[in-house]
Amino acid sequence: MTVKTTPAPASQLSAAKADLVMGDVHREATEAPASPCCSSPSDRKGMGLLALIREDIKTARDRDPAARSTAEVALLYPGLHAVWAYRVANRLWSKGHHFSARALSQAARAATGVEIHPGATIGRRFFIDHGMGVVIGETTTVGDDVLLFHGVTLGGVSMTPGKRHPTIGNHVTVGAGAKVLGPVTVYDGGVIGANAVLVKNLPEGHVAVGVPSKVRDPRTDPELMIDPTIYI
Repeated sequence: MTVKTTPAPASQLSAAKADLVMGDVHREATEAPASPCCSSPSDRKGMGLLALIREDIKTARDRDPAARSTAEVALLYPGLHAVWAYRVANRLWSKGHHFSARALSQAARAATGVEIHPGATIGRRFFIDHGMGVVIGETTTVGDDVLLFHGVTLGGVSMTPGKRHPTIGNHVTVGAGAKVLGPVTVYDGGVIGANAVLVKNLPEGHVAVGVPSKVRDPRTDPELMIDPTIYI
């Protein structure tokens, strides 16, 4: 018996094709890399809060050539104070004390000009230079040895629940005023230039500059080969 089939109307085929394409785009934007690129709270459970504070002070002294003493860094660096407040607030958040965690984060925001949601995941040796105007959203993940300058936003582009903020790998530098928006991934060693707006994934070891940002490879770009931090 021969079965005769009727082809679907062109409008249905076009709609189905569009759904497939949009699904691929959504997956590319929202799929985060495997966790090895970034730290998680479990990675820091073995360290006491005092040990983390000491490590943060050493990181600030190593990162900032203007730092002259441990006392200066501990007492006068608002970016460092914001990180310490986050570390306490994050522990409260992870134990279910959400209101207390948010209250502490808002007090830190008023005192330092830096807003870090206590639900964010931030690794070790994280340093915010200058600090003022930095915003880090709830579902952000930040790896180890990350440097942020003032005015940076790690924000979302959606008001729906779930993963909506960036994933930042290890050894990443984000320049002053840069915006990283949505559930995108900045892979290890990435550099985001000052005032850049990044809305797509940044490959490992690459540089993003401009609005919207363009990806450049320091291994083949003569200007970046001279100084890979030229746009920070």
